[in-house]
Amino acid sequence: MLVLLPPSEGKADSGRGTPLKPESLSLPGLAEARAGVLDELVELCVADEAKAQEVLGLSEGLRGEIAKNVELRTAGTRPAGEIYTGVLYDALGLATLDAAARRRARQSLLVFSGLWGAVRIGDRIPSYRCSMGVKLPGLGALGAYWRGPMESVLPEAAGNGLVLDLRSSAYAAAWKPKGEVAGRTATVRVLHSQIVDGVEKRSVVSHFNKATKGRIVRSLLEAGAAPKTPEALVEALRDLGHVVEAQAPVKGGKAWGLDVVVSEIH
Repeated sequence: MLVLLPPSEGKADSGRGTPLKPESLSLPGLAEARAGVLDELVELCVADEAKAQEVLGLSEGLRGEIAKNVELRTAGTRPAGEIYTGVLYDALGLATLDAAARRRARQSLLVFSGLWGAVRIGDRIPSYRCSMGVKLPGLGALGAYWRGPMESVLPEAAGNGLVLDLRSSAYAAAWKPKGEVAGRTATVRVLHSQIVDGVEKRSVVSHFNKATKGRIVRSLLEAGAAPKTPEALVEALRDLGHVVEAQAPVKGGKAWGLDVVVSEIH
């Protein structure tokens, strides 16, 4: 099973680990594209802080984030699973998983990134600021930039197993499973169910959508679940206590859609 995750906007400090070694990152087929983004991002942030702030879409209060990008090649690194923070990663709680579950996480979780394309949680990276929605002056919109490299690399990473796609729309733009891979891909939507005047009403949640997705991944990792198809994933999630409704694709080459229904938002 390959689980596709969005990164977090906020990130932990780089730490005191060894500096970035691009050749050590997973998915070596993305190396050339990564180098292109890294070079332009560092050059932009070194040369013109005001322009970098505009391009990166940073408020005045976040202007200090630019310094992270200036030091990308020399800053310390930490495993990506420690760099990414926020609601989804808090709920996932990688640090509190047992050894077996952490091993499964290193094998199955893939975090998408405007700078790196995609990394595994064990890959050592520095803290940075560069979302997939950024449009770099020389490379253009990163969502479009990454599509070409991803097209050849991600199907290989997916192998013959299930793809659980939990990315937000901005990161989903970088790679869309096609053909046979799409048929064994499942996307997830979180719905909040409430009873109002005796009638059930459902609404799409946003902030708590991330927390629910984090809990879903954690429960699969802790249980050692290894579903190979979307149908098997639905059964596994139901066995773990999640309320899931599935929509099979009406034609080939499309992903399954899963609605996870929650009655409490937390």
